[in-house]
Order: sequence, then structure tokens, then C-alpha cells
Amino acid sequence: MAPKPKSSNELAIDRTALADQRTLMAANRTLMAWVRTGLSLISFGFTIYKFLQAAQLEAQAEGASLAVMRDPRRAGLFLIGFGVASLILGCIEYFQTVKRSTGKVPVRKEMSFSFVVALVLGLFGLYLLISIATGAEIF
Repeated sequence: MAPKPKSSNELAIDRTALADQRTLMAANRTLMAWVRTGLSLISFGFTIYKFLQAAQLEAQAEGASLAVMRDPRRAGLFLIGFGVASLILGCIEYFQTVKRSTGKVPVRKEMSFSFVVALVLGLFGLYLLISIATGAEIF
């Protein structure tokens, strides 16, 4: 005996649920792209800062005077700050997309691993930003 075909209402409900799942997966992929961008900016900013700082110290040791002592710090702070800002904006976009899709703010059990990674990297980037800005560098 052939299975009973689904009614049009049942098919619409199934398709709507699948569309919501695709939207949530797309939001996660977009957040992961923001995480990659933010991580790249933060790591590139820190690397530029350390490289320029080492070059500046080497130039000072050789007796050359550099006109601006804060250039490595400014370049690193700009890139790290831009990376942290991109992570924050990515998280905001994620929450807005999930809220539009589901009609509610995501609760703890609905949060994705990519959101947790974005949060941890954002906090680490903020730590780097503050430590370089205050001069209390640990690295």
C-alpha cells in the first residue's frame, strides 16, 4: 500500500522549517567569516606591532633616531581594534539574523560554537588592545 501523500499544509510547514534551518546555517557561516576576518586583523595587527617594535629597538641600538616613537603602537592598535570591531559587528549581525528568522533572541542552548569562538577571540583581541594601549605588555 502506498503511503498517504502529505497535505499542502504539512508540506508548507516542512518547507518553512527547512528554510529556517538554512537561514540559521547561513547565519553561522557568515559569523564564521567574520571570525576569520577578525582573527586575521587581530593577528596581523599584533605581528605588525611586534615587528615594527623590534625594528625600532634595533634602530635605537644602532644609534639612529626615529622621529615618531608611537608608530608601531598606532598601527597595531588600529588593526587590532578593527578586528575586535569586526567581531562585535559580526555577533550583532548574527543575533539580528537569528531573531528575524526565529522571532526570538537565541537562548544559551541555541547558541552556536562559532558564536562562542567569536566571543573568546573578541575578548582576547580586547585584551591585546588594552595591553598594548597601556604599555603593560605580556607578550
